[in-house]
Amino acid sequence: MSPYRTGSPQAGRVIAIVADVMALILGLWILMYLLDANRANGFVQFVHDAARWLAGWSHDLFTFDEEWARVVCGYGLAAVVYLFIGHAVAGRMYRRH
Repeated sequence: MSPYRTGSPQAGRVIAIVADVMALILGLWILMYLLDANRANGFVQFVHDAARWLAGWSHDLFTFDEEWARVVCGYGLAAVVYLFIGHAVAGRMYRRH
């Protein structure tokens, strides 16, 4: 048994849950956008603001002519990246313990 083990299953679980919540917020915004949710609603505005912050690096990354395609690809890419990285890190934490 190596004395340098630093991973813990609990930390891995937390990382996976955080990644899932981030992807859920992004996916929820995509759904709200596609269903033309009322942007004056407080909850819709909260989800939009959170998704915009989470996908700041990928927002308007693609230059499709259709707005809906830019939203789906930009926010969807961020959701996939967060899921992939979050679960990869969580998996490493699980294996290290």
